[in-house]
Amino acid sequence: MKIWSDSFKDGAVIPGEFAFGVIDPKAHVALSSNKNPHLAWSEVPTGTKSFALVCHDYDVPSRGDDVNQEGKTVPADLPRVDFFHWVMVDLPPNLNEIAAGQYSKEVTPRGKPGPAISGGLPGRHGVNDYTGWFAGDKDMSGDYFGYDGPCPPWNDSIVHHYVFTLYALDVEGLKVEGKFTGQQVRDAMKGHILAEAKLTGTYILNPQLAG
Repeated sequence: MKIWSDSFKDGAVIPGEFAFGVIDPKAHVALSSNKNPHLAWSEVPTGTKSFALVCHDYDVPSRGDDVNQEGKTVPADLPRVDFFHWVMVDLPPNLNEIAAGQYSKEVTPRGKPGPAISGGLPGRHGVNDYTGWFAGDKDMSGDYFGYDGPCPPWNDSIVHHYVFTLYALDVEGLKVEGKFTGQQVRDAMKGHILAEAKLTGTYILNPQLAG
């Protein structure tokens, strides 16, 4: 199975229009258009009954002590963890493309609704990890279903990698319910994956690394 995007090439920088935040010279970060990128795929294995799509950043600091703090830098040798940006299941087997901005086209304070997807779009959305990130923010707290793009720490010392993984599954409906998470989807897919394909983009908000 192959996956590609007209929005960015594999291994290349993700354009700011597909990010949650962009560099701001005064405030460090400004909210962006937060569009989901275009994705397309082919060579789907026989027997595929649905697709699941997961986007995660594996470069997220495991501790937030220095994150976005003036006069500090997040050290490169700090252990890193996964941060889920998009979790979607039950995409139909005849689907082979998602248009740019089809599932997300702006930052939605307190999060987009889910798991049902508005506008009659196929699939079900899980919550992404902005749900936990904004939990203590009185203006932004909520359940963040669907896609919300990159917004790495503006003082991080490494470039972040965002992996879009499409899974071809042998089940029509994955057994996850409610506010399901990326990890719950990974667990539910075990034993049902016929094939998978990955597309990776990079992103950074540290001006010294962004060039």
